[in-house]
Formats: sequence, C-alpha cells, structure tokens
Amino acid sequence: MVKIELNRTDDAYAFEAKDSNGHIVKMDGAVDIGGHNSGARPMQLLLMALGSCSGIDIVSILKKQRQEISDFKIIIEGEREQGKEPSLWKHVNVLFQFSGSVDEEKAKKACGLSVDKYCSVAATLRAAGCLIEWSVKMSG
Repeated sequence: MVKIELNRTDDAYAFEAKDSNGHIVKMDGAVDIGGHNSGARPMQLLLMALGSCSGIDIVSILKKQRQEISDFKIIIEGEREQGKEPSLWKHVNVLFQFSGSVDEEKAKKACGLSVDKYCSVAATLRAAGCLIEWSVKMSG
C-alpha cells in the first residue's frame, strides 16, 4: 500500500504532498480562484506523471538495448473537456525528443511499448476516455 500525506501550507489552496520516502511536491490553485500560483495544478501533475512514467519505461527499455541517450526531453500538451465537471483530459499529445546514439526505430518501439502497454498512468487516462497520441523526434 502507498501512503501519501498532504498538508495545507497557506490560507488558500496551497498544499505540499509527501510520499513515504520524504519526496515533496507542491500544489496550488490558480490565481483566478484565489490560489497563489505557488505550485503545480493537480491536473498538470497528472500529465507530469504520464511523462515520468513513460520516460522511466523508455529509458529502461533503451538501456537494455544498449542505446546511449545523451539527452531525453518529453513535451506534453493536453486539452481538457470544456463545460463539464469534472473536466477530464480528452486529448494528450506527447513528443519524445532524443539525442545521442539512439536508433530511431528502437526509440519509436520503446515509446510505443510504454504508452500503449506498460505505463499505468497512460492506461488510467485512456480508461477515462483520453486519446493519447505520441511522436518521436531525433536530434543531432
């Protein structure tokens, strides 16, 4: 069982979450609802979780294939449902950017395996009706 502890840190909407290893994540509401913009929004954290979940999978797969990644960046853009409560993610586009001695086909296969098969965050988003599209870009 996983344990997360959240503590409110101001008189508005700011929280700090701490996991059982002591890692801390700061969250806050938008200024237009009375927050202070002192942390990420909860729904943004979900996209960050998607990126890190996939990133860990992909690095693991490519390391096993002896690919040498010198830089790896993930850019995620998402669109939420409009006029609904709750407002879920309806479309997410993920760009995986690699540089180093990485075979493009191996990178594409690793990304596909992660997003379509291994990443639990991606599976959770898809189960809620989100379309996840992804692409790979190779840099020098």
